[in-house]
Amino acid sequence: MNIGDQIKKFNRSLELNAVLPKDVAVMSPYRESRLALECADAFYGKYYSDNYKRWMILGINPGRFGSGLTGVAFTDFKRLRDECGIDPQGHSSHEPSSEFIYRMIAAMGGVDTFYSRYYINSVCPLGFVITRKEGKWVNYNYYDDPALFEAVKPFIIETLWKQIEICGHREVCFCMGVKNHKFFRLLNEEHHFFDKIIELPHPRYIVQYRKRDMDQFVDDYVRALSAVPE
Repeated sequence: MNIGDQIKKFNRSLELNAVLPKDVAVMSPYRESRLALECADAFYGKYYSDNYKRWMILGINPGRFGSGLTGVAFTDFKRLRDECGIDPQGHSSHEPSSEFIYRMIAAMGGVDTFYSRYYINSVCPLGFVITRKEGKWVNYNYYDDPALFEAVKPFIIETLWKQIEICGHREVCFCMGVKNHKFFRLLNEEHHFFDKIIELPHPRYIVQYRKRDMDQFVDDYVRALSAVPE
């Protein structure tokens, strides 16, 4: 199987068997949404149908309005259609992190060039939501509750090894988010996934709090990502 086929198989295999803290639920787009699975299949079939190694870039875990809908990390329906040329069957969504990621991808030569070298996913490839006031579900991070982190830790370790086997490169991994990097670094010290982990500011932080400096952050990303060998 080529890389794309392996990723599709990996996506379909994602299942979390763990006792989660009260009011926390797992979000599994590939099992819960036919559209997310179809979009992901089209995306990975288009950009990963080869056997070249990829450098891994890891976010936290899927959010409701990014890969929770599209099945593709840091990609909303708008970018899936306009940048990737994949029809989301009339659906539309806007996710702030996706705006930054695709501006950065454009600066690195566009989607074909970028995805031929890099693979974006998350430290925890399934997302979480928690019930807040009036029964409203909101995004929740794997590290927001120590009990949640301990519950999903075996799943994170298992799925990281699977993705490393698919992508190949272990010299360097890029990790988005300060707190995400803190937790991932501890896991890496214990399990030695990668020789080095490079921290990058999280796209959501950039768009929400430093949007006027977005071009500088794009340059920072390009500089860091371009430092790895061809």
